[in-house]
Amino acid sequence: MTTKKIYQLPVEITDWKFDGATEIHFNWEYDDGSADLLNLYEKGKQQQWDTSKRIDWSQELFEENPMGLADESIPIYGSPIWEKMTEKERNWLRFNLQCHTICQFMHGEQGALIATAKIVNTVPDINAKFYAATQVMDEARHVESYKRLIHEKFKSAYPITDSLKNLLEQTLTDRRWDMTYLGMQVLIEGLALAAFQRIRDQASNNLAAAVNAYVMQDEARHVTFGRMALREYYPHLSDAERAEREEFTVEALYFMRDRFNQAEVWQRSGLPVDELMKYAYESGAMQQFRSRLFTRIVPILKEIGLFGPKVQKALGDMGVMEYAKIDVDKLIGNDMKVAEDFDAKKFVKEAIAAE
Repeated sequence: MTTKKIYQLPVEITDWKFDGATEIHFNWEYDDGSADLLNLYEKGKQQQWDTSKRIDWSQELFEENPMGLADESIPIYGSPIWEKMTEKERNWLRFNLQCHTICQFMHGEQGALIATAKIVNTVPDINAKFYAATQVMDEARHVESYKRLIHEKFKSAYPITDSLKNLLEQTLTDRRWDMTYLGMQVLIEGLALAAFQRIRDQASNNLAAAVNAYVMQDEARHVTFGRMALREYYPHLSDAERAEREEFTVEALYFMRDRFNQAEVWQRSGLPVDELMKYAYESGAMQQFRSRLFTRIVPILKEIGLFGPKVQKALGDMGVMEYAKIDVDKLIGNDMKVAEDFDAKKFVKEAIAAE
């Protein structure tokens, strides 16, 4: 089976190119740098893992509901159209919505792989270069994990959405190292943690839940990496520099909120697309999901000092300002711990099988 054959829409596999505008930064002061980043680097080395060994790929997805998600999570659940659908049509929709979601995770992880390789080149702190190098390996492993889930289990794929593609390009075409951090490590990775959490915590299929749990363990460190670097750097910005970054943040926040519409699936469903899109966007399930996407981003923006009037207004308009009160260390600490819980279950299962 070739990659082209599993894609449900036309896809140009090798032709997305643009100027990454990279300025290479060497640092000959090897004793300098952040001690916190060095400690994170040590943790990054210790928590490397092999997707072929840590995940049990002999497990299969469920036939009619691949990841075992409740129908209430489907944006059009309960609508007149949903009520008229046959079970065969509902199975098609479950499969394609879930496949589309995992594909965007896979494409986003490749974006993170490229962004982190850029950070190695551009960041001035030597210990940040050390840690970013471990993240490059992490992101390669994440692409590999989602690729296996798509190619071996779903056996179907969707190309990257235009909105995610545009956000990645905005993040990767800025010459300033901190903008790559802000776009990828704080905004995109912070949002991804919340999206992964939904599957980790709600999927009844163990393979799907485990893949997301293990990826989240790494991503929690990545977001911490961005927090550490930017909360030290941003207090030294001029008002004009801070305003520029807040403008970028506001634009990205709205962009991310609105990109989870899965239009490509609705367009292939054979159902009234405009009606579906409107219902899905306004549904309680999607409003709740969009809101929860910002649970990690909002407190981090406050922590790193990008919390001026424009940012606060945007967060207020989205109804997510209350997340500023969240203890993000506790939340991210749990993201790291849950992966260990999955390991424990796996070890118990293996021990029982060995008896």
